Amino acid sequence: MCDGASGRGMELGNAIGQDRFMINPDEDLPKPAKSLLLPPVLDMLGIDELQAYIVALEAEIARVKAVISAKESHKQAAAAFFKTPPG
Repeated sequence: MCDGASGRGMELGNAIGQDRFMINPDEDLPKPAKSLLLPPVLDMLGIDELQAYIVALEAEIARVKAVISAKESHKQAAAAFFKTPPG
């Protein structure tokens, strides 16, 4: 049965109508790649502005690397915690 509001999805349940949930076929489609940054038009910037832009980008790269490092540490800690004991 279709979802009346959007015309998409199917409502499924067992034979006696329990455990009903919605399935949206669009959820399985790949998500389009999105750019997190909108680069400025570099032709409109002077040399000093371009150098300042590089400094800002390097600071952002350092910030992202710190977050990645923290996430890797958390992942390793979780893996060690849930590691199956030998034997």
